[in-house]
Amino acid sequence: MGAERRECSRYRGNVTIPGAVSIIPVPGLPEIEVGADLASMIVAAAGDAGSPIVDDDVVVITSKIVSKAEGAAIELESVTPSAFAERWAAEWDKDPRVVEVVLNESRRVVRQIGPVLITETHHGFVCANSGVDQSSSGAAGRVVVLPADPDASAQRIRARFADLGLRVAIVISDTFGRPWREGQTDVCIGVGGIAPIRSYIGEVDPHGHEFRVQELCVVDEIAAAAELVKGNTSRIPVAVVRGVDYVIDEAATMAPVLRDTSRDLFR
Repeated sequence: MGAERRECSRYRGNVTIPGAVSIIPVPGLPEIEVGADLASMIVAAAGDAGSPIVDDDVVVITSKIVSKAEGAAIELESVTPSAFAERWAAEWDKDPRVVEVVLNESRRVVRQIGPVLITETHHGFVCANSGVDQSSSGAAGRVVVLPADPDASAQRIRARFADLGLRVAIVISDTFGRPWREGQTDVCIGVGGIAPIRSYIGEVDPHGHEFRVQELCVVDEIAAAAELVKGNTSRIPVAVVRGVDYVIDEAATMAPVLRDTSRDLFR
């Protein structure tokens, strides 16, 4: 169906000031098991918390629970480390089985400095350890990997929300580091129904200056904002961002966000 400018809903729900945005946590979700119906669980939990989801909300879902629902977890006892993984792990006090999973989830190693492996995943994301995570994996000796196709995951979840009578956009988020800066922030790795980039190229500012390169990654901004109410230890893996003026794009993917290597100064 292509892209369309969504009708602004900044005045519904808790938002009463023009241009304001609300970030609403969704507490009360249980431990996610394989096959979980995330959309219906999120709708129920938001309603129980007194902040029901409404049309045009952006639902931001931590990738880990999407992975768990899709069975994207690996038991380390099933992993046989390669010779490289054994050497690397011995040198830097790592679990060689985890190192092997990191390598298996990568297209290539981008940087290998000290104990840090920066890899390019099969999706095209450049991040630490291919996004492989041991924390909150659901069991000892288990790691969670990124969803196989986060865009497809987001689109399926969005379709399920539609089945429940709600038109929302979906952002699947994960925590990444960044060149130039310390610390991490949440970024978007999968989209459903929302254009990821807002381009100002060709537009003119109030002083008559024409933008030539300005493009904002709206979905990264939304993912980072949602993390303010989710956090790593709060057990709140979902947040609703309400009032964002976004462009509906039924066919949206993360492709426009992934910079080509020919234009990447860090690879």
